[in-house]
Amino acid sequence: MTRSPDPIRQIVIVGGGTAGWMAAAALSRLSANGTTRITLVESDEIGTVGVGEATIPPIQQFNALLGLDENDFVSQTQGSMKLGIAFEGWTMARPRYLHPFGSFGFDMEAIKFHQFWLKLHAQGLASGIDDYNLCATMANREKFARPVPDPSSVLSQITYAYHFDAGLYAAYLRRYAEARGVTRIEGKVASVPLRATDGFIEAVVLTDGRRLEGDLFIDCSGFRGLLIEEALNSGYEDWTHWLPCDRALAVPSANVGPPKPYTRAIARDGGWQWRIPLQHRTGNGYVYCSQFVSDEQAANTLLSNLEGPALADPRPLRFTTGRRRKMWNRNCVALGLASGFLEPLESTSIHLIQAGISKLLALFPDRSFNPTNEDAYNRLSAMQFEQVRDFIILHYVANDRPEPFWLRAAAMDIPDSLRQKIDLFRACGRLFRFEDELFSENSWIAVLLGQGVLPARWDPLVDTIDPGLVRHNLDRLRAVFARAADAMPGHGDFLARTAPVRKS
Repeated sequence: MTRSPDPIRQIVIVGGGTAGWMAAAALSRLSANGTTRITLVESDEIGTVGVGEATIPPIQQFNALLGLDENDFVSQTQGSMKLGIAFEGWTMARPRYLHPFGSFGFDMEAIKFHQFWLKLHAQGLASGIDDYNLCATMANREKFARPVPDPSSVLSQITYAYHFDAGLYAAYLRRYAEARGVTRIEGKVASVPLRATDGFIEAVVLTDGRRLEGDLFIDCSGFRGLLIEEALNSGYEDWTHWLPCDRALAVPSANVGPPKPYTRAIARDGGWQWRIPLQHRTGNGYVYCSQFVSDEQAANTLLSNLEGPALADPRPLRFTTGRRRKMWNRNCVALGLASGFLEPLESTSIHLIQAGISKLLALFPDRSFNPTNEDAYNRLSAMQFEQVRDFIILHYVANDRPEPFWLRAAAMDIPDSLRQKIDLFRACGRLFRFEDELFSENSWIAVLLGQGVLPARWDPLVDTIDPGLVRHNLDRLRAVFARAADAMPGHGDFLARTAPVRKS
């Protein structure tokens, strides 16, 4: 017999920042049931990390869920558009490659496009693979336009994400959430009492004695994991062996020109540097391994490689890559840095918050907290973290740089799941994705080829297609993409017309 649900009445979110206010904004729709109340507690005295200023295309789905106007969102967050990531210096043989969004070409007779490209490129009859991806063509020309709905137009292939100021994004979502009934409380958590009967969180008690009771608690307290770890001892799986970078420095700098429509990831002696272009500044950071680079050396490297003057002193960040063994434990769900940390090499930080929220909504509990929901959430979350981990490891293991840090990375043992992918691609250029992986086949192709992982041969089915027709199709595609990009406005002009920064 089906029983009536006992709905969650009080949700308490501990911590603001990007994770807390994304959760508050998304969960605010529950207020419409007339039963559920949402409270977020944060302290202005506690800073946020704010490294997640670059995103990947699924962020559009989150913003659409909230009903945000894109131009207003980009303007309010002083954002820019993103067509992919430029990796610079990751291999000595290739000084730069792009990981663009969108597809490489079009399959022919159920044979993957990149297989045709492999053959023609080996014969000197095809240019670089970027020329066969519309987003890459746009990025290299620093152009931008939105996609069109007509599937017969090549412009329907445009896929993009955003760069934005994470602090402004959190403030933007705070206004959204508070307008929909979310209550914000200023304060610091002093203690987290647990129920004696089952170990569930009973309340959070603030330093001034206020007690916030709840049914469901969302931990957005950052690396500390105030609820998920300090109160519930959920455990942490350390991935330092594969991802040894353990520190970062972040600093904003003045712009020296219009923002580029892509993120830059630049290899350095002991890690890599990010450049994220916004309308009002550029976000910079150096992710590095303290075994190979001192903090002073890292600061000197970062500051000496800024394009414009620094606008503040570098902010240090220490971390251990990995994830919580349980991201949902009893009546607590951890989001953001409280759930784990993967360096922002592929701009997944904000996406992992979004994915956690989406899974929580799909598996939303009632007050009985059926453990089946918790188990499914943890299994799916662990799988996604591991898939992203493997994709990031690929950038490190497939390198030929001479510095000690990079030599160690190239020689390390890697997860079997990644080794199998690399070996299959190296043998015949084939890829298989499992369990709804985040990164598409096109993403794997871009990074594998960009890092110098070249197949020994192409798919033999390619040789069954008229080579003259194949070459004609590739030449035509490259020309169509080039004409389309050339006709677009520059990225800076596009922003100035559609989402200019509002002067206060």
